[in-house]
Amino acid sequence: MTEENLLYTGKAKNVYKTDNDDEVLMVYKDQATAFNGKKKEILPGKGVLNCQISALVFDYLIKNGIKTHLIKNLSDHEQLVKKTNVYPLEVVVRNITSGSLVKKFHIDEGTRLKEPIIEFYYKSDALDDPFINDSQVHALEIADKKDIAYIKEMALKINQLLIPFFDKSDFDLVDFKLEFGKVDGEIILVDEFSPDNCRLWDKTSHDSMDKDVFRKHEGDLVKTYHEVLQRLTTK
Repeated sequence: MTEENLLYTGKAKNVYKTDNDDEVLMVYKDQATAFNGKKKEILPGKGVLNCQISALVFDYLIKNGIKTHLIKNLSDHEQLVKKTNVYPLEVVVRNITSGSLVKKFHIDEGTRLKEPIIEFYYKSDALDDPFINDSQVHALEIADKKDIAYIKEMALKINQLLIPFFDKSDFDLVDFKLEFGKVDGEIILVDEFSPDNCRLWDKTSHDSMDKDVFRKHEGDLVKTYHEVLQRLTTK
């Protein structure tokens, strides 16, 4: 891994080119950020935990028919993944009211929704990742109507798989963010799935077991992520 091989540096990961033009190396960082990067801190051990949790989730999804960019784990903080054309969209799925949904509509936090909500956000740090609807996604040629429908279908299927996956470890899957890319004409799941991009609540105490711990100064983020990993691997 050298600077000349660096393709992209993000808030939580760096991406490097490899000898194979169809593959890239994804390296998890020990950096925690919140509020679109306005709050930032280095937390030793965080990258390893994110990588291991994401690997567990992706392996489970792959075994249940979800196609992803993950090829294999190279170390405890490195993954070899397929190079894809990533849609500049964050796909948010909500099962329980929390976060921006509560603030936007002045509703009670913790209400279980009758059916999941799907939201799109346009990925742009400069614009602070604004909400974008289906019509805008199509009009701006980010994705066509067929791809939009398929992304929604995949997001709901992933949600149906992950609710029981986390439930068996005594977590409520409150909401989460997904990203998708296209390779060889096929839409697949990309990026990661860790407590960085989802809300997990302990089913008994309702304590946050995700990045809200960092956002709200509620405790030690690395210890929290370690407990998440431990519970996912022992139940």
